[in-house]
Amino acid sequence: MRRLRPQTVYLLYSGAEGFAFRLMATIFSVFLIVELGLDPLQLLLMGTVLEGTYLLFEIPTGVVADTVSRRLSVVIGLFGSGITFLLLAWSGSFLWAMVSQALWGVFATFQSGADIAWLTDEIGEEEARPLYLRSEQVWQGGALAGVIASVILASVNLRLPIALAGLGFCALGLFMALAMREDGFTKPERSEGEHRRTAFTATLKDGVGQVRAHHVLLLILAVAALHGASTEGFDRLSDYHLLRDLGLPSLGDLDPVVWFGILDGVSMVLGIVALSVVKRRAHLEGHAAVAKILMGIDALLIVSVVVFGLAGQFWMALLAFWVVGALRTVRDPVFTAWINQGLDPKTRATINSMGSQADAVGQAAGGPVLGLVATKVSTPAALVTSGLLSLPAIGLYIRAIRRGSVGTLKPEEMESEIRIDEADEIEAEIPEGPHAPSGA
Repeated sequence: MRRLRPQTVYLLYSGAEGFAFRLMATIFSVFLIVELGLDPLQLLLMGTVLEGTYLLFEIPTGVVADTVSRRLSVVIGLFGSGITFLLLAWSGSFLWAMVSQALWGVFATFQSGADIAWLTDEIGEEEARPLYLRSEQVWQGGALAGVIASVILASVNLRLPIALAGLGFCALGLFMALAMREDGFTKPERSEGEHRRTAFTATLKDGVGQVRAHHVLLLILAVAALHGASTEGFDRLSDYHLLRDLGLPSLGDLDPVVWFGILDGVSMVLGIVALSVVKRRAHLEGHAAVAKILMGIDALLIVSVVVFGLAGQFWMALLAFWVVGALRTVRDPVFTAWINQGLDPKTRATINSMGSQADAVGQAAGGPVLGLVATKVSTPAALVTSGLLSLPAIGLYIRAIRRGSVGTLKPEEMESEIRIDEADEIEAEIPEGPHAPSGA
């Protein structure tokens, strides 16, 4: 098979992944609640296992993408995710569902960061920036088709769309293995006799050094962690809240699972429209400009999630649900553009993985706490809490906007900054004299 243009491959990849993912995700929570009978705490523990595994493997697999091959990392992630979905479709207990989530956490990390790094390497940061938004639109279009297919298949059997999603991911992995070119990626040079593990360690050290030297990147990772903590509660409990707390209105003779198709489908249509507006009007250049956009999105997200949790009527909760879905659709590519500005190509996948890992830290930490709130108090209380967890991010955005003029340091400046930091640390350890106050 002839290698295709990177832009074409990435758009096909986005659309196909959107279709296969929503084929599974649309009825994922319904499957866990109805078929396996999980309660709110178990639902959030599922998320904790997924994000905990993701947390452990995110940076190591990002380093693999930076030192071995972006294409290989993406293909491994797609094939592995497909296998885990097949395992989930076969599972009949909470234990096996947990195993599938743990494995998914491992394989998803191979894909995370590597796809964005590959695209940016192949076509350049400037050309890739608008493609982040366009590919999100294509992803949402594929996902909308996946929602419709999922509802139809789930009306026959709840396991069927999950199994077919697994096969779809495996097929996409085969396509990417054949279609992806990798002309823009250069493996780090190794001296004769140097072990590959040494190259891994050097790449990881360079990535950490770049984050330390670029103050805005530190703020970006902190924002990702807070966002992860906030989204975990909504992702795991929103369907449970609609099913168990509010109840789904009757749709005549149609299966109740159709409601979840309507929920996801309308959210995606609104998200596609919102992305079109942002794509035409927003300028994703400069840390300050992007931080202002994200601050507005997150402020609206906080309000929408709180309204969803407090809504006593189904229709009010429904409107809030749709607003949350549309806002998160817009937020993802904007955040991707933020974290990818001015990165060193040698560590691009590693730093993207750090962003995903920070999100996973938030989700893994927030999941059990929100599960206890849902169990001890109520599901609405846990949802409101999850929305409020993003409040500190507003302060971080303000700080990032103020520091947005810092820009990206050149490699030699970055090394100088690291040396200065290390010198400051050493100086802090040297006592000023016998009469220096403790903690000085």
